[in-house]
Amino acid sequence: MRGLIRTIRSATVRVWRDERGAEGLEKLLILALLVLPLLFVLIFFGEEIKEWMSGKWEDVKDEADDLEQLN
Repeated sequence: MRGLIRTIRSATVRVWRDERGAEGLEKLLILALLVLPLLFVLIFFGEEIKEWMSGKWEDVKDEADDLEQLN
């Protein structure tokens, strides 16, 4: 267990001190900043979004049926 902690610590220190990975880390953090709130919204409001989309899809199908009957 101590070996694993030392390995993780040394890898973290190397990454922290390495300037070459800073740009990649910044991009990763920006991506996480965008994705995490969206993921939260999808998880928290998933059922409501699903019901809303189903209702909209039914509206589209009904309008298509109405146009088909007119022709």
